[in-house]
Amino acid sequence: MLRTVNHLNLKQLISACKKNNLKAQSELYKMYKDDLYILSLKYCKNTEEAQDNLQDAFLYIFKNIKNYKELGTFEGWIKRITINKAIDKYKKESFINIVINDDILVDESVKTEDITIPLDAILKIIQSLPSRYRLVFNLYELDNYSHKDISELLSISIGTSKSNLHRAKLLLKEKISQKTIDRNQNIKSNGN
Repeated sequence: MLRTVNHLNLKQLISACKKNNLKAQSELYKMYKDDLYILSLKYCKNTEEAQDNLQDAFLYIFKNIKNYKELGTFEGWIKRITINKAIDKYKKESFINIVINDDILVDESVKTEDITIPLDAILKIIQSLPSRYRLVFNLYELDNYSHKDISELLSISIGTSKSNLHRAKLLLKEKISQKTIDRNQNIKSNGN
């Protein structure tokens, strides 16, 4: 979640950034870099790609801040830019669009047992998903995009979006289960 900032100070900061004030740009970067980096981690394969995405997002933000018209929140505007930069990179990668039978979509829910896994471990598991699954999962489950919105953003059909989400959930369940098994075996071997 992006931090809330005093509205008056933010408005002045944005105004100074629109005039290419380097000190204001530096302050804005410091204010939002951590939150946008965490957001980038959700959509990128690894920390290096997330750092690149963060830099690309800020370059775009500073170049186009003059176009921010205060119709929505500034935080929402920079969040959309950050997500869109990750999606743009994904679109440039070549991938095979898998079309599957709609029967797989009958039960979209994937249930898992109650387990405790540290947040950083879950993030790494999500990052390990193939790009098309990771993006659909994050857009749908973490950022509340609809399948229609996802299909437009990623230039895929709604059915492919649903299929990719289903497959992402299956892979996540499998990886989390394996992590739990590994952890339990580790605990048993250390306890003996």
